[in-house]
Amino acid sequence: MGVGVAPMTTLSSSLAGSRNVARRLDLRLRCPRCSANLSALDCLKCGLSLNECGGIIHALPPIRLDHYAQFIADYEHIRVAEGRGSARGDFYLALPYRDVSGRNTNQWRIRARTWDYLMKRVLGPAFLPHAPIPRGLILDLGAGNCWMSFRLAQAGYKPVAVDLHDNSFDGMGAAEHFRDSLPNLFPRFRAELAHLPFQDEQFDAAIFNASFHYVEDAAAALAEALRCVKPGGRLIICDTPWYSCDESGYEMVRERRMSFMKRYGTASASLQSVEFLTDERLQSLEERLAIRWTVYSPNYGLQWAMRPFIAKLWNRREPAQFRIFVAQKAPASSGART
Repeated sequence: MGVGVAPMTTLSSSLAGSRNVARRLDLRLRCPRCSANLSALDCLKCGLSLNECGGIIHALPPIRLDHYAQFIADYEHIRVAEGRGSARGDFYLALPYRDVSGRNTNQWRIRARTWDYLMKRVLGPAFLPHAPIPRGLILDLGAGNCWMSFRLAQAGYKPVAVDLHDNSFDGMGAAEHFRDSLPNLFPRFRAELAHLPFQDEQFDAAIFNASFHYVEDAAAALAEALRCVKPGGRLIICDTPWYSCDESGYEMVRERRMSFMKRYGTASASLQSVEFLTDERLQSLEERLAIRWTVYSPNYGLQWAMRPFIAKLWNRREPAQFRIFVAQKAPASSGART
């Protein structure tokens, strides 16, 4: 009898703890493997468990973790070699406005201008075509070290961070540096963007923050984000390279892989990712998903604006441009395109 009681007690305690985690997150979850709605972190339909470790909910089925293993290893190897992250907490608190490490200052300058534009002209514009986004739940897709989730939380939004990377220097584990600066640290989920662990229509917006070029299937990732946002909610893509034609984008990919192989010993090509956007690709996504993009062009300064002209003068490859692409999900009362 005693042998049989202990497992029952352990199981009951485990389920109660799982329900408490789900309730604390104030989110409606679903199984990323079988799509069943969850009342706790354990799927009663397929048996998958979403485990909490270090404050991060792990919602990546084992077979999908195997799929991404080489990509994650290559990515983290390169990011360490590039000098990403820091042992200093003030490094993360200063982002995106200042890179206290001094190693990637120019990139963070771009991120800062994108962020300011996003806040002033996209999340809370006082003019058409978009009304201000309510200060509700926002998905930060490809959150990295979660600097954007931190800034969103400071601005009164309720961010939910999602990424494949959970390390403490450049992944979601680095969000621990924000804990003392926020009343409550935002939820973090280790999950893939094409299989999000959230039930339908509960987010006001979903932002691909310098991450959309890493997805393998653009339409699948956008459709999944679209499923998760409320009617009238927004999809936002920012800081993903844009080119006027595929040829320029493919040339960039070739150059980058050759550079990575020479500098880091890996081409980081284990996944066939989107890599870049073009108008033709965006139009194809419009047609497949019945959405319509509004395009914003932040001002990154005169030197940045002159890059295409200088490249053409010297007969070089077209440089990447960064734009913000916004699509609105159709309101519940209408099935028409927006």
